[in-house]
Amino acid sequence: MNAATPEDESRMGAVYHGGDLAAARLRFPEAPRPFMDLSTGINPSPYPTGALSREAWTRLPEPSAIRALEAIAATAYGASTAEGVVAAPGAQALIQLLPRLLDARRVGVLGFTYAEHEASWRAAGVSVSTVEELDALAGFDVAVVVNPNNPD
Repeated sequence: MNAATPEDESRMGAVYHGGDLAAARLRFPEAPRPFMDLSTGINPSPYPTGALSREAWTRLPEPSAIRALEAIAATAYGASTAEGVVAAPGAQALIQLLPRLLDARRVGVLGFTYAEHEASWRAAGVSVSTVEELDALAGFDVAVVVNPNNPD
């Protein structure tokens, strides 16, 4: 089996995320075993969820359930209302949506961070700069600051 490289994924138009243990083992053959991959948000010790009902796997959430989730999240994060809270099927969907929602010509990304932020803005035809200091974001139309960051 051939391992994909960052160059392979770049030719396919994909952003290289890691997560290819075969490629990592080839590149770092002397690394200790087991090889723990922390590059993709994979958690070898997931949060214990308990049993889920069959309905949880076979139905989409009702709009009222989504609104309730957003209200709970607003409270948990200290927001005064749920108006600015959005439930999504993962951060990736929102990362790709932001360039379509915000009118920006120049975007600053506080790096080093998840590569999809920069890639999504560039795909929308926006000029993107990665900066290393928070103060350097002041002159941009949109500033991307990721917290919690990935990778950290």
